[in-house]
Parts: sequence; C-alpha cells; structure tokens
Amino acid sequence: MDWQMQAIRGATTVAENTVAAITEAVTELIDELEQRNQLPTERMISVTFSVTRDLDAIFPAAIARSRPGWDNVAMLDVQQMYVEGSLQRCVRFLIHAYLPASTPINHIYLRQAAKLRPDWSLSQPLQPSQHIAKSKV
Repeated sequence: MDWQMQAIRGATTVAENTVAAITEAVTELIDELEQRNQLPTERMISVTFSVTRDLDAIFPAAIARSRPGWDNVAMLDVQQMYVEGSLQRCVRFLIHAYLPASTPINHIYLRQAAKLRPDWSLSQPLQPSQHIAKSKV
C-alpha cells in the first residue's frame, strides 16, 4: 500500500465571539472531520487553525486538545489575514496527515463557510442548515 502526506481543509462560522459558541462550532467541525474521513489522530502530522480577527475568546487548538488523541498532535492557532468584506467569525483548519494514497479526502465546510468553496460544496441531508464540502485531493 502506498502512503502519502495529504492535506484536509475545513471551515465553519461562529454565531458570536464567546467560549461557548466557538467551542460548539469547532467541536461540530472536528466531529464532521472525523466522521467523514475516518481519520485516526495517530496519522495526523499537524493542524493549523486560523480565525478571523473578530474571534478571540478561546484558541481552537485548546478545544481540539481536549479530545481523545488530539493532545499528541502538533497544533498552531493563527489569525486569518483580514480582507474587507470577507466572511466574518470564521474558523478554518488545514490538517496534514499520512494516509493511504487511495484514501478519498472529504473537506469539511459548515454553516456560512460553505460559501468559501462552492466548488467543493454539496448539500447534505444531515442538518438542513449545514453544508458540507466533499472533494478528492
């Protein structure tokens, strides 16, 4: 079996800049990532979370580290570059993982973040308000 480093992208939006709202959104994003990609944490090399400048109540990596296995993954939080008119209250991730080369990758875009990559977006029947992007890398 051939293995290769692959990248998985994802994003979501947050209702408000509170610990509770950010925790809910990041947890939902990671839950979808794990469910749709069957991604064991021991295959992850690193995760970079970025947040828009209007989110500063908690670090997304702190939320992720509380999950089983995630405390051993190298993580970094950064602020997303501000561009006037861009999506507000947005959390993004970029994950690098070693996976079998034939593994399909499902990029996860939830809530208003589905607008970021409409080329990857597919409506899903899981929750009416949710859009999840799916693509092979």
